[in-house]
Amino acid sequence: MALIECKFYSDVLGLSTSMTVILPQQTTTQIGLNNVKRGNLHPTLYLLHGLSDDDSIWLRRTSIERYVAELGIAVVMPQVHRSFYTDMAEGGRYWTFISEELPALARSFFPLSHKREDNFVAGLSMGGYGAMKLGLRKPEAFAAAASLSGALDMAHHFMNRDDASKRSIEYELIFGKEDIAGTPNDLLWLLQQADESNGPKPLLYQCCGTEDFLYEDNQVFRAACDKTSLSLTYEEGPGEHEWGYWDAKIQDVLKWLPLGKSSSDSWSI
Repeated sequence: MALIECKFYSDVLGLSTSMTVILPQQTTTQIGLNNVKRGNLHPTLYLLHGLSDDDSIWLRRTSIERYVAELGIAVVMPQVHRSFYTDMAEGGRYWTFISEELPALARSFFPLSHKREDNFVAGLSMGGYGAMKLGLRKPEAFAAAASLSGALDMAHHFMNRDDASKRSIEYELIFGKEDIAGTPNDLLWLLQQADESNGPKPLLYQCCGTEDFLYEDNQVFRAACDKTSLSLTYEEGPGEHEWGYWDAKIQDVLKWLPLGKSSSDSWSI
């Protein structure tokens, strides 16, 4: 595998930012790893970080590089700060960045497939929200979306915390003062829109530990998804909001991904 720490300028954000990228490499003599390369253009997993983390965190807290080696997929881990993958009311346009600019830039820098069936997104906590939002709002771009302990009921989540005064200020900086229920920032509304759409529908995966403070959020999302025709793989069990749980569950996500045999033989930007 090749590991790349990529620093670049974002026109959308108006600043320099970063992404950490893992690329497949076919090897025959590397001890302890069975590296696989599927083709010239790699299937890609966009792997999203949580609220207090950055683009390096999955690499630092899990063995993601080792887990994907035998799958022959690239992993793109972007930096979005505390934006909730949203065009912020007072801040950067992180939804536009993550949904439009980042994939285009990543494909211009690296040999990544542009095909829908080769593109997936997953994330934890805030990144679980971002992953589901990408899957539901951009189903033509992503074949599957996975949330690990995701903040999946953002229309109500910030208002129900013990530190409501602090959280409501951050909520307003991100989402504004208006209620986001029934808007493209509300995952429950997006589920309904995806269900009613005649377009492609992503496969969804959701997991959460039963001791996690976001467990109730996840139950709300699961119940809403069950009322639709969308395909949801749901898993729960003992676990808190911590890296031991996510290190184990990302391996389940990788096994669940609908990795096909489609990969291109030429660059496409």
